[in-house]
Amino acid sequence: MARKTGADGRVTAEAILRESLSLFAQYGFATVSMRQIADKVGVQPGAIYQHHRNKQQLLVAVLDTHMDGLLKASAENQQGDCTSVQALERFARFHIQYHITRPDEVFVSYMELRSLEEEGYALIEGKRRKYERILKSILERGVSDGTFQLDDPHVSAMAILSMLTGVNTWYRSGGRLSQQKIEDIYTSMVLGAVGHRLPDTHS
Repeated sequence: MARKTGADGRVTAEAILRESLSLFAQYGFATVSMRQIADKVGVQPGAIYQHHRNKQQLLVAVLDTHMDGLLKASAENQQGDCTSVQALERFARFHIQYHITRPDEVFVSYMELRSLEEEGYALIEGKRRKYERILKSILERGVSDGTFQLDDPHVSAMAILSMLTGVNTWYRSGGRLSQQKIEDIYTSMVLGAVGHRLPDTHS
């Protein structure tokens, strides 16, 4: 059967990715069937195969869509001249904002990476490394200009990313702290970790 094109095809393709993401996050990739996805989208199972050869390819598409969006938004966030400190603060706040508003994407991206076969894993892992290099380059710049005090920018980048992404494991909207306050606290910790302190705005 020919692949569906035009507006209807795009809507269906977007719905497949959206509902697949939701089901993978809720039940796990291994237990979700293509029929479940089709039922959720409101199409026959055959319609799924017009867009994706199998469930493995569908998982790759879900993760690839997330990574492409993350890389594009991150590049836009870093546009314009700024100091090393400003670049790191931008990155920290961006990472928290982007990930907090996409809990399903973050959960599936980390929990189902192990479910990818070799080719898909290489694709997604390559884009993850590209994102990591954005932070690493900021840290290297800060070390080079004397702003940051670090023994190993790569290790520091991994530690910072782990800390920032960890917000998703406990943050809930409407809790004791606002998202803005959490961003402030985490940004301060990130800058402190590289040997730079934010000025005290409360004194």
